[in-house]
Amino acid sequence: MTVPSLPLPLLSVVVPVRNEVGNVGPLLADIETACAQVGAFEVVFVNDGSTDGTAAALAALATSRPWLKIVGHAQSCGQSAAVRTGVRHARAPIVATLDGDGQNDPAFLPAMLTALQGAGMQAGLVQGQRVGRKDTGFKKLQSRIANGVRGRLLKDGTRDAGCGLKCFRREAYLALPYFDALHRFMPALMVREGYQVVHLDVRDRPRLSGVSNYGFFDRLWVGILDLVGVWWLIRRRRRVPQIMPEAQP
Repeated sequence: MTVPSLPLPLLSVVVPVRNEVGNVGPLLADIETACAQVGAFEVVFVNDGSTDGTAAALAALATSRPWLKIVGHAQSCGQSAAVRTGVRHARAPIVATLDGDGQNDPAFLPAMLTALQGAGMQAGLVQGQRVGRKDTGFKKLQSRIANGVRGRLLKDGTRDAGCGLKCFRREAYLALPYFDALHRFMPALMVREGYQVVHLDVRDRPRLSGVSNYGFFDRLWVGILDLVGVWWLIRRRRRVPQIMPEAQP
């Protein structure tokens, strides 16, 4: 018996998760509700070396959802690696990402897709920027300082590059230089490649359950080498080549 193939999705939603057994079910339900209005879609969960029941929970969810794809890392490789794995397994030309803890609201996915499509092919990324953040005061202060210094150094016009809600062209993302913490510097690197970045305010939610699993990679004193490295990359590429049309005989 031949199993019919799924139509090529318009949108792939990539979700990196590590030890989020209590969050994957409610989050997937929210994604399904939000994406029902965008047409054909798929969801790619990347299980980044979870040691709790996340793998079993995802397997159970996949039994009734043919559009749900699960990819696993044998051990945790970090959020940037999980995002890249998900994008490489995605089939759609446009990819959206969000964090696996439920703080990023999937309800904004249709608006992000519309914004990217409306901006034309010159736009490579729609970057969410959180309002009403639900983090602790200390964590918000850390992010505010780090984002401020990063913005002044990289000059990409983004005030919240650490927001996990992003929507981008798959081809553009895969052309970016890969390194750990890439997902936190995507606006600057998209601009470096000649793409426009569109910004969209998004609502932050409290974490659905559990505790944070991905540390403080958006903090200046941890990511200072990455910040300097991205600044160097930008300085080393001043001009994006413009391809001239072929001369007609």
